Amino acid sequence: MAGLTVITAAGWFVRPSPALAHGAVPPMPRWPDTLVAWTIDPLPFLAIVGAALGYWWLVRRVERRHPRNPVPRTRHWAWMGGLAAVVAALLSPIETYSGALLTVHMVQHLLLQFVAAPLLLLAAPITVLLRAVGPTTRRGLLIVLHSRLVRVLTFPLLAWFLFAALNWGWHFSDLYDRALEVDWLHYLQHLTLFGAALLFWYPVVGADPGPWRLPHPVRMFYLFLAMPQNSFLGVAILNAAGVLYPHYATSGRDWGPDPLLDQQAAGTLMWVWGDLALILAMVAVIAAWVRQEERRNAREEARLDAEARLEAEARL
Repeated sequence: MAGLTVITAAGWFVRPSPALAHGAVPPMPRWPDTLVAWTIDPLPFLAIVGAALGYWWLVRRVERRHPRNPVPRTRHWAWMGGLAAVVAALLSPIETYSGALLTVHMVQHLLLQFVAAPLLLLAAPITVLLRAVGPTTRRGLLIVLHSRLVRVLTFPLLAWFLFAALNWGWHFSDLYDRALEVDWLHYLQHLTLFGAALLFWYPVVGADPGPWRLPHPVRMFYLFLAMPQNSFLGVAILNAAGVLYPHYATSGRDWGPDPLLDQQAAGTLMWVWGDLALILAMVAVIAAWVRQEERRNAREEARLDAEARLEAEARL
């Protein structure tokens, strides 16, 4: 795949620094000490705070400009839930122990890709932004949203392949191991995986207007095709004969499972969690499809009733 080729080529230009991106190996998890083992990394912390405050400010603007049609509360909760998943992945003890156990690192990536990304898209941030700004700014934003670049990036087939290629490329190249020891590469890994997840989920759950609106049957097929590649990736990690990422074998950790067993657990987690998330998404698509058909039938029945009343009145 193209993503695998690019990532592998980039690995030749990356050299680990002496300081580990994840820091020294943390002590064995002990209750309740582990609960306070948070890592307040300034970059994700400021980004999360900015996203929370920015969305809140936009919502207040919409309420002032459109008091009879405010942002639905469900979108508030979706945005805050998505940010909570990002907090759990990048600031909580999950981040603290992700450099010691591949299983925990896998949980981190799964939170970003299968929980945070779809929840943030359900909050319809682009729609909220368009409703909050003035006409001039709105016209400029709409020009960007309808640009060729956005149409290409959000094309469902490209988004699907990009999501798959980046996941396979990161997990089966030297860059995954180097990202554990190079700060900027660690940030790039999270950014690309999270960005690919946003593009992947957008055609399925995106509540914002966009150039590509998939019918519900196509959304089902789109998600169904994602399951085999996720399963194969998880199984490939599970069945690897040796340790794929030397960092976990040489980190000096003297507690917990051995690196190979940890790796097998991580592969199993990707397989099960990823497939379960995709199945739940398909169930949600079916539910949305049923609601759409019910609304369509209700409108049709109302139209037929109105026509029948008019005919009855005309005969009188």
